[in-house]
Amino acid sequence: MEQMILFILSIICTSVGLFFCLLYLNLLTIGYTFSDFVYFIIRRIECDFLFVGIILFWFSMKRKGLRK
Repeated sequence: MEQMILFILSIICTSVGLFFCLLYLNLLTIGYTFSDFVYFIIRRIECDFLFVGIILFWFSMKRKGLRK
């Protein structure tokens, strides 16, 4: 049961983080360079949800032997 909750939480975190990363891609059209964009993404908390979600997903698959 806790593995299922962890999996759902990882999907939600990854979706939120990916949404904001894609939303901030518009900064490239107003003149930001790619390095400025990456620096901006690293500083935003809502974009960190992408990395947290990926780590939670990895833990949810590793816990009960689903990853073979």
